[in-house]
Amino acid sequence: MGSITTEIAHDFSPFFRVHKDGRIERFRKPEFTPTSDDPQSAVRSKDVVISTETAVSVRLFLPTAAAAFPNQKLPVLIYVHGGGFCLGSASSPKFHHFVASLTAGANVIAVSVDYRLAPDHPLPIAYEDSWDALKWVFSHSDGAGAEPWLNDHADFGRVFVGGDSAGANIANNVAIRAGIDGLKFLGLILIHPYFGGKGFEKMYKYMCPSSSGFNDDPRLNPAVDPGLPKMACERVLFLLGGERLVGRERPGILRGVGEEWVGR
Repeated sequence: MGSITTEIAHDFSPFFRVHKDGRIERFRKPEFTPTSDDPQSAVRSKDVVISTETAVSVRLFLPTAAAAFPNQKLPVLIYVHGGGFCLGSASSPKFHHFVASLTAGANVIAVSVDYRLAPDHPLPIAYEDSWDALKWVFSHSDGAGAEPWLNDHADFGRVFVGGDSAGANIANNVAIRAGIDGLKFLGLILIHPYFGGKGFEKMYKYMCPSSSGFNDDPRLNPAVDPGLPKMACERVLFLLGGERLVGRERPGILRGVGEEWVGR
C-alpha cells in the first residue's frame, strides 16, 4: 500500500492547505444550523434548490408575521456570505443568525445564497452561482415563479443585494453585471468588502486560475472595471471595519482601489 503524501504545496492558513498529492485540508469543519418553521419564532426559514444541474440552493427567510398579511409586500435582501470564497455557507450559524436578525429587524424577505466553494469549485464559479441566484429571484417578479414566498411577499421595486468580506466582493460583481444586463435593483450593501491591494494576491490567484492575481483584475479592483458606471443600483451602503459607515446616492457611488475607496 502506498504511503500518503504529506508535503505541503500551498499553505493558505487559516483557510486551507493543499498537499502535493492534491488533497485539500480545511482548517474549519462545516457547521450547520437547521431551518425553522416554528410559528412562535420571529422568522421562518427554508432551503430551496435553484438549479438541479448544479445543486446550488438558497436559504429563504420570511418574517413569521407576514403570513397574517398575505397582500403585504416586503423589501427583498439577496445576501452573499463571506468566508474567503472557501469557507461557510448559508446554513453556517453566524450567517444564518445574522440574516435571520436582518429579516426580523428590517422586516424583509431575505435570500441567502449557498454558492459552491473554492478551491474545490474554482472561481469564478461562486460568482456564477450568485448571479444565477439573482436571476432566480427576479424570475418571480411577475408573481408566477416557483417559490410562493417570493410570489406572495416580494416587492421587486425594493430589492437590495449585499454581502460581507468575500461575499461583498461577489455582491459588487453581481451588481455591475446586473447593470450591464439591464437588471435594476434599489441598493447595494458592502460590509467590509474584500478587494485586492497593490501586490500579488496569491490565494485568490490559486482559487481563480484565470485571474492575474493583481489589481488589473476587475474583481480585485472594481475601479478598472469598465462596467462600473452601469452598476444596477441607485444607492450603495459601504461599511468598513474600524471606520464610520458611508452611504451615498448615485452618482456619488463608491469606487476606488483595494482598501482605498473614496466617494467620487
